[in-house]
Amino acid sequence: MHPKWYMSGKHQNEILPSNTYRVTILSYGDPIFRCFSHATMRHSSGPPAPREPRWAVVPELRVLVALVCALVFCSAVPSVVAQDWVKTGTGLGVDKVRLAVADFKPSSSDPQNDALLKTFNDTLWNDLDVSGVVELVSKSFYPLQVPGQPVDVNFPAWSAPPPNAAMLAFGSFGVAGGKLTVQGWLYDVKNTASPQVLGKQYTDTPSDDAARVIAHKFADEIILRLGGGIAGIAESKIYFVSDRSGKKEIWVMDYDGSNQRQLTRLGSISLSPRISPDGSRLAFSSLTKTGWEIMMYSVDLNRLVSFPHMGGTNLSPSWSPDGLKLAFSSSRGGSPEIYIADANGANLRSMTANKGPDVSPIWNRKTGAQIAYVSGVTGLPQVYTMETDGTNQQRMTDQGYAVSPSWAPNGQFLVLAWERKYGPGDPGALDLYLMDIASKQWVQLTHDGGRNDSPSWAPDGRHIVFQSSRSGKEEIWMMLADGTKLRQLTFTGRNTQPNWSWK
Repeated sequence: MHPKWYMSGKHQNEILPSNTYRVTILSYGDPIFRCFSHATMRHSSGPPAPREPRWAVVPELRVLVALVCALVFCSAVPSVVAQDWVKTGTGLGVDKVRLAVADFKPSSSDPQNDALLKTFNDTLWNDLDVSGVVELVSKSFYPLQVPGQPVDVNFPAWSAPPPNAAMLAFGSFGVAGGKLTVQGWLYDVKNTASPQVLGKQYTDTPSDDAARVIAHKFADEIILRLGGGIAGIAESKIYFVSDRSGKKEIWVMDYDGSNQRQLTRLGSISLSPRISPDGSRLAFSSLTKTGWEIMMYSVDLNRLVSFPHMGGTNLSPSWSPDGLKLAFSSSRGGSPEIYIADANGANLRSMTANKGPDVSPIWNRKTGAQIAYVSGVTGLPQVYTMETDGTNQQRMTDQGYAVSPSWAPNGQFLVLAWERKYGPGDPGALDLYLMDIASKQWVQLTHDGGRNDSPSWAPDGRHIVFQSSRSGKEEIWMMLADGTKLRQLTFTGRNTQPNWSWK
């Protein structure tokens, strides 16, 4: 065991065995799957056997094999069911609406128009493409004439093949008189009698940032209507740690990786950024002259604000859903334990009193009544849950090396970093897993792609951001909550420990 696995709360600097082989199945399907796989591999390849195997000629063995095959078939069913509960629980199981997104038409000849219009069109397409709720129609299928106003819509050209779209997003974009004006519509092209689903107009001072923000706003309006009433994430932020300035500081970026900027300039090591539910304050851990302290940054004031000195090593803060409390790990009493305090640091109280280190608390974002955390009480770190008064402590992971839990917005799932096979000679890898809290069923989300850690949920419950070394060094990636549509967000320096804003 690494004696200091808990020091950062995320163990991002440790070196563990690299992965060489991985099969993804549910935990309860493992033994019979391996037994059957080995048997079938021996009898399903190579030249024909010179004689029939004993199980083919001995009735008792034939019955036994039939029973084993039936059992294997039954055990394979939960894998399909697992995919169903993941997609249902994350909102990714609904039929995706087939959406055509026409490039917005220029409504003026201002010199700024072309560049800003390209930014807008690219941003809108990307936002909808990564949303997980629509199927975008390839632009190669679009009619030659695209609409800029409702009167321009040729319904049969969009609703019939080859576009065969159910919905059409279109509009106009123009700079005139020092003002940017965007008009956008969403039409149900199968409903010619009453096609309008959405109509919006936006105005702003012309700039690249303004074009992006308007595209984000319009995309979120579309996603809200086509995604079951769940708000989009195009205007959300991701906070993370980066060493690109020479020291590990806290940075922030838009959800799609744009507008990356540095927040802290402490010249030390800062870790585990956690944004408050209202987005006004950022709690994090930083190495100071007195040791590891919980620090507080005001987003509104753009500067650090005071937070009490706790004593000991203080790591991995986490906000309660109402923004009134912080949970964190502190060694002020000796061994690292989970503590809860008011958001201003008052009314400090211990939640755990275990023999091993307890770190990385995370609140149930839906109920605020439970906390997941990592404990080394049994040796290697494992993920546990407990009530917010410290009672009902339950171990969630059954083996290996499990860290970095993150609670889904709906309270149903945990996503965590887990090396299920850990130790000398084991070909394990640190991958992300999705676990259903009630049943403890799990599904592996990342596969054979470096070391994956520090997952954080998007506010829509459909996306996850995480750190990964799959590109050769630690960078921030995002994906849908079923493990699809992976996308790299950072490219400069080493970037770790992302935290998605609550809205």
